[in-house]
Amino acid sequence: MPRPSLTTTIRYFSSSSRACGTISNIGKQPIPIPPNVTVTPSPTSLAVKALTVEDGAVKHQRAMWGTTRTLISNAITGMTNGFSIPLYLVGVGYRAALEVDPRGTMDGGNGKRLNMKLGHSHNIFLPIPAHITAEVPSATKITLSCTDNVALGHFAASIRRLRPPEPYKGKGVFIGNETIRLKAVKKK
Repeated sequence: MPRPSLTTTIRYFSSSSRACGTISNIGKQPIPIPPNVTVTPSPTSLAVKALTVEDGAVKHQRAMWGTTRTLISNAITGMTNGFSIPLYLVGVGYRAALEVDPRGTMDGGNGKRLNMKLGHSHNIFLPIPAHITAEVPSATKITLSCTDNVALGHFAASIRRLRPPEPYKGKGVFIGNETIRLKAVKKK
């Protein structure tokens, strides 16, 4: 037996001004398009049109409305300003250097690789993808920049996965202003 509805709310989701009812906070924010960016729909790229949800009762459509708005906003921000993530190597002897990859641009790389010393018995060589730019301003800091926020986050996470921060001494690879809570040493 279906449960009776306590209140009936009609929901309309649209990017136009006639939107009424209950809408998400992210979905109702306008997307600022700078004057030097042109958005043109074509079959091979993103076709931008009014974001509408056909049926407000379907939860998946409501969820995708805000998601689509955020993805378009991130694409515009990436093309105008770009995204940048700093990585910090914290630990005794942890170092990073940017060098030429002897394999060149094979495997989708841009011809450069990171040579990292992260406390292992060997150096770790990580080729940099073609669409990501890496800089090493100091031996313990790596700055990654790209126009795609998702790809940048995946590559930064793959570097962090090599030596994640540990909670006892606080050593490891930190992304941005990431902090961890240190645990007390276990005493007998």
